[in-house]
Amino acid sequence: MNLTEQEQRWLAGADGAAMQLAMELVVASARVAGVSNFVEVDFAHINSCHYSGQMSLDFAEFLLANDAMLAVPTHTNASLIDCGSPSVRPEQKTPTEIEGARRLMEIYEELGCTPMWSCAPYQHDEGRPAFGQHIVGSESNAVSFFNSVLGARTNKYGDMLDISAALVGRVPLAGLHTDEGRVGTHVFRLVDLPDETLADPTLPHVLGIILGRDAGTAIPVIDGLPAATEDELKAIAAAGATAGSVEMFHVVGITPEASTLAEALGGVRAQTETRVDAAMLAETRSSLSTGAGRLNAVCLGTPHFSVAEFCELVEALGGRRVHPDVTMLVTTSRAVAAEITLRGWHDQLGDAGVQIVLDTCTYYTPRPAGVEGLVMTNSAKWAYYAPGILDVDVAFGSLDDCVRSAIDGEVAR
Repeated sequence: MNLTEQEQRWLAGADGAAMQLAMELVVASARVAGVSNFVEVDFAHINSCHYSGQMSLDFAEFLLANDAMLAVPTHTNASLIDCGSPSVRPEQKTPTEIEGARRLMEIYEELGCTPMWSCAPYQHDEGRPAFGQHIVGSESNAVSFFNSVLGARTNKYGDMLDISAALVGRVPLAGLHTDEGRVGTHVFRLVDLPDETLADPTLPHVLGIILGRDAGTAIPVIDGLPAATEDELKAIAAAGATAGSVEMFHVVGITPEASTLAEALGGVRAQTETRVDAAMLAETRSSLSTGAGRLNAVCLGTPHFSVAEFCELVEALGGRRVHPDVTMLVTTSRAVAAEITLRGWHDQLGDAGVQIVLDTCTYYTPRPAGVEGLVMTNSAKWAYYAPGILDVDVAFGSLDDCVRSAIDGEVAR
């Protein structure tokens, strides 16, 4: 290892046991990556704050008790609970998990983390790193969005390693932190798609599933997508990281490191080329639904809803109310919730029977109240995870489909 004097101090325990452990973990990750150099980071978005059992608490308590000090601004990922709405996950059903999650949130705030509690930190100015900036990312969709859409540089850092890197302010110079590690390898070419397919709001979600399924851990390149909003790129990032482990993708003519196909591929021939046609998209979309009929719940906001998505939801509802037998939940961040409150949408949605959930996601366990039986979503990520995690059936559709179904009380497309 090529260590600075400060890094050697940390390893020797000169600045306390917490900083020593943090540097030990970062050095160990460099050995695993087969590199001996480090790069300094400017920002971190961590998942260690998500309660995964007693070990999560033990590790955080150790850091707090041993004078851990953050080196960079550090934002928290979504937690297990919505502190402002305890009825979402009633404590009496799973007291150990709920109390553990609450205490863990407190500890990470005491450590100096910014309490964003969001899986979409990039929706806020302070959570949007600059192009080329080295950072620490942990949540799968955020890692992909940081790399792909913003051009920041991060690998996916697991629990404990993410906060350790935030403490020492550096990571191994490997993978997506290097120029050569960001080159696309697998081309996905959209072919013979009619205008209505290109305009289908579910296209980015379904396309992301195809990327993850077929590219796995590689870097896919999408060729032929005429345009995409940030929310649509967010959907691709989330689905690709769900069905596979895509930490970065390129979209030719849209994402910052893919002005041309040649640039995305680093001037090298692609390892594989996949033709994405209407039949492949239809088959993949169909695979995201496991049920139909009477609806129990609608879950939106995976990843967390943006202000633009709330605008679409308000317009889609058009003053109508959700069916009394349907639970409709939308997860978002505190910052976005504050903005939609200023615009009057929070109360408007509440009057329509929509519950805004903060700080968490509805596909996490313990299962949220009312999320059972058949659940509809416009998120490929939610549709992919929820049947196995929550033991529910899922109907996947567009936002308009979800709104219509929520009002009718049964799946409608």
